Amino acid sequence: MVGVDDLSGGFLENVPAGVDFQRGSVADRAFVAELFAQERFDHVYHLAAYAAEGLSHFIRNFNYDNNLRASADLINHSVLTGVDCFLFTSSIAVYGAGQTPMTEELTPHPEDPYGISKYAVELDLEAAHRMFGLEYVIFRPHNVYGERQNIGDRYRNVIGIFMNQVMQGQAMTVFGDGLQQRAFSHVDDVAPVIARAPGVAEARNQVFNVGADQPYTVLELAKAVAAAFGVEPRLEHLPPREEVVHAFSSHAKVARVFGLERSIDLDTGIHRMAEWARARGPSTPTGFSGSIEVPIKLPPSWQAALAQSASKPA
Repeated sequence: MVGVDDLSGGFLENVPAGVDFQRGSVADRAFVAELFAQERFDHVYHLAAYAAEGLSHFIRNFNYDNNLRASADLINHSVLTGVDCFLFTSSIAVYGAGQTPMTEELTPHPEDPYGISKYAVELDLEAAHRMFGLEYVIFRPHNVYGERQNIGDRYRNVIGIFMNQVMQGQAMTVFGDGLQQRAFSHVDDVAPVIARAPGVAEARNQVFNVGADQPYTVLELAKAVAAAFGVEPRLEHLPPREEVVHAFSSHAKVARVFGLERSIDLDTGIHRMAEWARARGPSTPTGFSGSIEVPIKLPPSWQAALAQSASKPA
């Protein structure tokens, strides 16, 4: 088994024993070409992405290069080398607004470049299947959290952001009124399904939502995180940003095909992650390492974070 990551958002310590780990980016065409030349893959699990959905409005070129162009390169090599099945993690960001609960039968209408890039890859996989017979399975996970997640990222993983802020004695930052709804999915409810997919015949060439069913507001999430750390919730409300307000999906299809059991509830999952986070300790927040391409309407808190990162010595 070969594992690939550029470690821009992950950690070498998370790579399990027995994996032939190759450090590199799937956006690096030469690296990908060499990888497929050296190895023979039956299954490709493409989980890599820069998944800062809100930030994607301001980094369009970076977003499309990492999330779309790089995916097309992987699909090309999979076709050329006879890969048996291509597993792709898309996102419920493809659905856009006003379609809850989101079901696989709905016509996607993404509202941000991140969702657009994910949906474009879905369409490309369908085209590669029709033209070349490449088998695929597409998953649309959402708000995945859990132990070993990067809690220092300023733009992704709200539960990790909240935990990191609490451990540093800071207020949890909430965009707008905090009444946005999301269903938060523990990684143990998502990763095993994706891992099993190539062996499930009925899953081939299908799209599945995967994750938690029960939506919560961001305010309810903040209270749950504070409770897991035994503190009173302290919030800092920031100006609202452009985002889908209500985003949660149905998982009837994935439950039927994969025979899923009851998922990990939010309180249990957060307490598990909080126990791990306390043992690991807080992380220094990291910013976006690239350049903002369109600074217009960039949230003020992100502007400040980017300015702070830029002022630090390399």
